[in-house]
Amino acid sequence: MHKEDKEDGIDAALIALLALLWEARQEAPEKPWSLAKLAKRAGVQMSTLLRQLNALSSAGLVNVTTAESGGGSALLSAAGADLCATVFAAPSAQ
Repeated sequence: MHKEDKEDGIDAALIALLALLWEARQEAPEKPWSLAKLAKRAGVQMSTLLRQLNALSSAGLVNVTTAESGGGSALLSAAGADLCATVFAAPSAQ
């Protein structure tokens, strides 16, 4: 595996996770999705999901809440929502 391939894979995974969180926002703007639901939808293990969410949270794009019991939830921050609106917006009909 080349270094570029690995970086592309990480970027693609983060973009896919942002897309899921954008979908969640479309369904219910103020309701976060549980980490279990996100992991299942993304098809990744919880440890992988938490690593990805940590990266997005560090960038200020996602708000993550975790509980001592191991559960938690995530939703887009205002900056994340703005970014997703730009990236995932449907082309405007002209």
